[in-house]
Amino acid sequence: MSELSAWDEVGGILSRCAKNVPASTEIDLISYLRSIPDELMRCGVRFPAWYLLLVAVLGILSGCQSLRDLERFAIRHHTVLTEALGLELRRPPSDSSFRYFFQQVDVGALCAAIRDWTIAQIPGGTSDLDQLVCDGKALRGSIVPTAGGGSAFIAQVTLYSAALGVAISQACYATGENHERAVLRQLLGELDLGGVLIQADALHTQRPFFGNSRSRGPTSS
Repeated sequence: MSELSAWDEVGGILSRCAKNVPASTEIDLISYLRSIPDELMRCGVRFPAWYLLLVAVLGILSGCQSLRDLERFAIRHHTVLTEALGLELRRPPSDSSFRYFFQQVDVGALCAAIRDWTIAQIPGGTSDLDQLVCDGKALRGSIVPTAGGGSAFIAQVTLYSAALGVAISQACYATGENHERAVLRQLLGELDLGGVLIQADALHTQRPFFGNSRSRGPTSS
C-alpha cells in the first residue's frame, strides 16, 4: 500500500478524533488506543501512548519496516498530525522513542484494545460470527537454539474470521513459558462466542481441550 492510499484509509480516524466525539458513541481506532497506559520516556519526555501507536499504525500501513522508517515518517508528517489531533508536541518521536516505548508498552492492553476495536467494526459484534479459525505461527527472527538441541521461539496465536477477512483476536507467547493450547483457551475465554464454530489444527485434539464440561461456558462450540 502506498503512503498516499494509507492516508486515505485512515483519514476518517483523524477527522472523527478532531471532533472530540465520546468514545462510547464512536468506533474510531484512537478512542481505543487511548486506553493504553502512558509510559515515561527517557529524559522526562512524554509522548502519549496512543499517539505513538497511531503513528506506528500509519507508518506500517505506509510501508515502514523499521524504527528508523517510523522516525522519518513521524518527522515528515509531524505538523499535519499534531494540528489534526490538537496536540502540542515540540518535536516528533525519534527511533529511540519508539524503541523504548515498545519495550515498555503493556502488550496485553494493546492486544485487547485492537481486539475490541476490530469487533466494534462488525455491525452485530461477535453475535454475527458463525466460525473462526485458530492459527499459530512462529514470529520470523525469534527462533533460537536451546541447550537440549531443540529451539525456542516467540509464537502468535490468531483467531481469524475468513468471512470478514480479519483477525478478531491474537496473542503472543514464548514457547518456554506457555503453549498454544493454553493461549487459545485464554483467547476464547475473553470473548462471548456461543454458537460459533472454532476450527483448529490437530494439535488441539491430542487430549481434551477443556478440563471438564463446566469450564466450557459460552465458548464450547
